[in-house]
Amino acid sequence: MQTLTPATSRRAGPLRGDAAVPGDKSISHRALIIAALAVGESAIGGLLEGDDVLRTARAVRALGAEVERGDGGAWRVHGVGVGGLAEPAATLDMGNAGTGARLLMGVVATHPFATQFTGDASLCARPMARVARPLERMGARIVARDGCRLPLTVIGSATPVPICYRTPVPSAQVKSALLLAGLNAPGETTVVEPEATRDHTERLLRLLGAEVRIEDRDDGARAVTVVGQPELAGRAVAVPGDASSAAFLAVAALVVPGSAVTLRGVGVNPLRTGLFTTLKEMGADLELVDERDEGGEPVADLVVRAGPLKGVEVPAKRAVTMIDEYPILAVAAACAEGETVMRGLAELRVKESDRLAAIARGLEACGVGVAAGDDELTVAGCAGPPPGGGRIETRLDHRIAMAFLVLGMTALRPVAIDDVAPIGTSFPGFAPLCNRLGADIG
Repeated sequence: MQTLTPATSRRAGPLRGDAAVPGDKSISHRALIIAALAVGESAIGGLLEGDDVLRTARAVRALGAEVERGDGGAWRVHGVGVGGLAEPAATLDMGNAGTGARLLMGVVATHPFATQFTGDASLCARPMARVARPLERMGARIVARDGCRLPLTVIGSATPVPICYRTPVPSAQVKSALLLAGLNAPGETTVVEPEATRDHTERLLRLLGAEVRIEDRDDGARAVTVVGQPELAGRAVAVPGDASSAAFLAVAALVVPGSAVTLRGVGVNPLRTGLFTTLKEMGADLELVDERDEGGEPVADLVVRAGPLKGVEVPAKRAVTMIDEYPILAVAAACAEGETVMRGLAELRVKESDRLAAIARGLEACGVGVAAGDDELTVAGCAGPPPGGGRIETRLDHRIAMAFLVLGMTALRPVAIDDVAPIGTSFPGFAPLCNRLGADIG
């Protein structure tokens, strides 16, 4: 029987101070995997040490790369080169790491051995067909449960075939899985996506020496091509602070009266900053300062001050740049004046939980008017602190847990979270950091 770790978030004083958020989860997964495919050693600074990323580190080690945490928090990966991975001796248990699972499925699909994947209850409920089907076109064979769900086995191809694949919906995970598979295939592998998705894989591949071409087409699609069988070279990689993690502290600073918080070293890749754009449209006092480039990624400090927000309409086309941030945007919307309408949210139904339903249930439990459709959400703002008083079921979803802890910081009545343990997958130490800034979570 699962042991839950409950917590309650109460209204307290303003949040004040400086903070650094954990390393970017998406980049951390990719840095470990791509470094394992390089020749020589890569030193990775700022790696997120949450459970999801640690699962990927263990999986990469099981596939034959040397992975160790050095003194001072830097991680070192001694890669085996493209095509040099070995069959793992045991099943790769990815826990809740959907990104790690899907990307590694791509990697092993073009290696001539079998790899078994499993995960926790949440990950085993998530569909993998969108990755599996194009990998089968490249020559892999996927054996899975009904609905193409974990546990599953990838039987990699000894003679992989490069493909040109157009993704039905924008997905950085599908794109990345295919590009990583294409590394060990002859010729060129191309992914055409209807809208540009986060490009961390492309940036890291280039950083370590791969040839990657990007073409923006007249119809708005983007084609990304990787040239197969390169020799990648290990090198230093700097992981910036996670924009998705920074989002929770930023919204907390916006909605808790009197707050002023500076978040240091946050990644501001333009394909990840849709939330910041939306918050500014809502009237947020939010400023990027000291913008710079670190390890091929744009980085800045984020200065946030509390103030009134107004409801807005968030276009569906923006979803691809903020898909992980809708739970915390819904909290901002609950505190705003007027309605906020968010469209293009169908992808939320297949995240760690059905996030669209979880957001709606949580807001209703806290006295906020909300209406959820198949792919949209409408939140009736309270023009100030929401009533609160709800008990939130997280269902193993770290972002739902953090979002409603933030709502509890400003709500009129405390908000109880049934399980905050999943937060460790992406933001270890979230509650203590919030309390250091002035929150009351316990």
